[in-house]
Amino acid sequence: MKKKITCIECPQGCQLEVDVENGYVVKVTGNKCDKGTDYAKQEIENPMRVLTSTVQSDGLELKMVPVRTDKTIPKSQVLKAMAEVQKIKLTQPVKVGEVIMKNILGTEANLIATRPAAKRSFPS
Repeated sequence: MKKKITCIECPQGCQLEVDVENGYVVKVTGNKCDKGTDYAKQEIENPMRVLTSTVQSDGLELKMVPVRTDKTIPKSQVLKAMAEVQKIKLTQPVKVGEVIMKNILGTEANLIATRPAAKRSFPS
């Protein structure tokens, strides 16, 4: 089976044609560098993604705090990871890069805050 994908490993954005047999890459054409071959194999055989989302908060300046994983996780685990993210409710201030959830689903990726969220200040 042939698949067409766009490589995103460098600014060239090569249009790759990938020959796939039994779920494995057997040939890649259209790449202008070795990164294209590696990207095609990764994307076809074991696709990975950075999970980006928001988590709820209570008593913080932001009602929803943006978060992401600090590493890629298997694409097949994204929906399960999202189910875990939806259970989180922050009540304490967080800084950028602060770990919100360690080792999400045993993937060795941590969920981190991508924006600071301080305690909400109430008028006196």
